[in-house]
Order: sequence, then structure tokens, then C-alpha cells
Amino acid sequence: MSKPIVVFDLDGTLVDTAPDLLDSLNHCLGETGLQKVDPVTLRRYVGQGGRVMIERAFEAQQKLLSPEQLDWLVGIFIEHYGANMPGHSALYEGAEQAMEDLSSAGYLLAVCTNKFEGLSVNLLAGLGQSSRFSAICGSDTFAFRKPDPRHLVETIRKAGGDPERAVMIGDSQTDINTAKAAGIPVIAVDFGYSDLPVATYEPSRIISHYRELKVKLADDLIGAVNA
Repeated sequence: MSKPIVVFDLDGTLVDTAPDLLDSLNHCLGETGLQKVDPVTLRRYVGQGGRVMIERAFEAQQKLLSPEQLDWLVGIFIEHYGANMPGHSALYEGAEQAMEDLSSAGYLLAVCTNKFEGLSVNLLAGLGQSSRFSAICGSDTFAFRKPDPRHLVETIRKAGGDPERAVMIGDSQTDINTAKAAGIPVIAVDFGYSDLPVATYEPSRIISHYRELKVKLADDLIGAVNA
């Protein structure tokens, strides 16, 4: 029998990447002469990727943005972000211990993110965490991405796990809907980048700190699915 597995989203779930993503956004805006963004205002868009962040920044300053200019700025964003990671990004408090406990209990760990795979691997390597994961799958790993449930299911399979003995951890509507479509229980963190309270999307459970991510919680959620 395959081992049980916990699959984490990355930005806003496992790692707080907002400071570096906002730095890269401001770098892009500097190339166009726009003002730097207010971190509080733009933080809720961080989990949606650089393209959306750039679009929202232009909207906030009531500036027009052509498709060609957007593509150019996305390229600048990715180059700046990749060259400066891990920067100020850090695991959320308690995440490392929670992963240690899950691994000690026999759980596989994986990452399923809509960040590019290469950036995801480099970020986790820079934080000294990449070796924990049996698979790190990004938006370009497969021909599909979240909210397509195949992204989650194939991540689990690539890690050597069993989709029927799996739990997803995420911070957004996309994560929650992906897990639900795959028939996999999902724990939502309420400290991430969701634009609305995660309770709105009815995850299986909500945690406010990684100290709440106990082995028993994962066991119970998997047990309920297979009861």
C-alpha cells in the first residue's frame, strides 16, 4: 500500500513570499515610471501571480496597459524574482515542525503550486527545504494546472502517494476547489493570500497556525473519506 501524503500549496500556504513578490512588482513598475504599490493594498493579489499583480497595480493607478507591455513586464518580473530568491521569503511559523512530525509518522510530502516548477524548486532549495518533498510540481510540470484536479492527482502520483490517502493544504479558493474536485480533503490556512475569508469556500478544516496541523488531523480526514 502506498504511503499517505500531504500536499502543500506554496505561496501563502507554506512560504510567505509576499515581500519578495512585491519587491519584484515594484521593480517592474519602476521600469515604467509608475509609483510603488502599497503592500497592504496589493497583498491580496500576491497568490494570483505576477501577471495579475501587474494588472492590478496599473488599474490602481488608472494607467493603461497593453498586452505587449504586460508580457514585457511579466518577463522582467520573473527575471528579477528568480535572481533574488529566497530573499525575505520564509516558511510560516511552525511549518517546519509540522512537516517533521508528518514525515516521522510515515507521510510523504509534496508541493502542488501554480508557480513555475523551476522557481518553486529554487525557492525551496534556497530555504533548505527541497529535500523534504517527494515531488514539487508547478504550473508548467503538466499540461494542466490548478484548479484542474489532475494537477493535484498527478502530483500525488509523481510523489509515489495514493490519492485515496491524501490531504491538501492551501490558502485560496483555487486550492480548495481543486481538492474538492479531486475528492481529496483540504485544510485551509487562514493566514495566506485569499481575497475573502477561506471559510467562504468551505474547506474540510481551517487552521490558523501550523501547530494545529497534527498527524491525527490528517489521519482523521483520510479516515473519513475512506469510512
